Amino acid sequence: MEPRPQVESRTQVEPRPQDECRTQVESRAQARAARRRTSLSPGAGPAPHATECGARHPQVARLLRTGPFAEALRAAIAASGLSLERVQDRLRRRGTTVSAATLSSWQSGRNRPERPSSLLALTALEDVLGLPQGALAALLGPPRPRGRRVPGAVRRSALADVWSGLDDVAQALRRVDTRWDSSLTRLSSTVRIELDERGRERSKWARQLLLADRDGPDRWVTVYRLERPGPPPLVRAAPPCRTGRVVEVPESGLLVAELLFDRPLARGETIIVESTLEHRAPRPFSTRIESTLHVPVREYVLEVRFDPAALPATCHSFRTAGLDSRPQERLLRLDAAGAVHAVALAAGPCRFGIRWNWDDADDADDADHADGTGDPGPPAGLSARDGR
Repeated sequence: MEPRPQVESRTQVEPRPQDECRTQVESRAQARAARRRTSLSPGAGPAPHATECGARHPQVARLLRTGPFAEALRAAIAASGLSLERVQDRLRRRGTTVSAATLSSWQSGRNRPERPSSLLALTALEDVLGLPQGALAALLGPPRPRGRRVPGAVRRSALADVWSGLDDVAQALRRVDTRWDSSLTRLSSTVRIELDERGRERSKWARQLLLADRDGPDRWVTVYRLERPGPPPLVRAAPPCRTGRVVEVPESGLLVAELLFDRPLARGETIIVESTLEHRAPRPFSTRIESTLHVPVREYVLEVRFDPAALPATCHSFRTAGLDSRPQERLLRLDAAGAVHAVALAAGPCRFGIRWNWDDADDADDADHADGTGDPGPPAGLSARDGR
């Protein structure tokens, strides 16, 4: 009789469906943990799924260009695949606390981030969703008025209306194209002046981050006027902008200039406009820089850099609650470089500035320089002002 063949024992066991499912779940959990460690490590960028969000979802890219804010945020969250609770958790891991209810109100359009803390949270939210920095913030537009709504209160003053009380400025503005001024939202503005060893203004540098509210804006108009007759400053535009039409009126120290964009903007696009005013001799003597904000600005920064040979005795920032109200002041301290700065968030319409005394006996009424954004008229005693 032939020997019966031995049956080889099975050493491999076919996985059961529930085991295979468990393995897949564990693998996904490990992958999520690895991504979480990466996102929390110093200098780490957004999660991989988020960085690919814009490329894989053209609707998100389109809404980031055109808005509105609520729809763009809702589409970006949906494209990320994260629930509001997961978004909230990732914000918390980045040190930012925002409730799921707040996120819901933002994406539904009931509310929007406007306070400084909310704007900081929005920056972290852009990182969580893998969006370019400032992509969502650019869609916010100017801050909405708070309190009881007054009919017509949100209307933006035209640049020509702001300067209507000064005939020379009004006439000069008619020689340039100001039609786009009310179509550009001021997201951020920085103005810096540098003084020489005699306390006279050497130059003024300005940088604006603007958002087009509609298709077409192709220029930014700057206005600068000395009350004492004198040569207006020279204006220089930084690329990609260039200088357009320039109107000079030496009899009143007036300068009106167009800063042309490299191309017309589409609605929702942003642009950085940078320019420098260089003063010709005799340079104006300065004890004050003031901006009159005739339209809302999200962030406005003023800086004064003094020459080491001529440092002031005291410096104060000031800001009003409205264009005609009395200012509230705050003492400023010079930094190691001999400079001071002041910041206004969600500002305007208001007056905002910095004043300084060269010695303790100086009086604030001796100030003779103001820098403004559409300044309708400086306080008595000021001899120079800038319309932007």
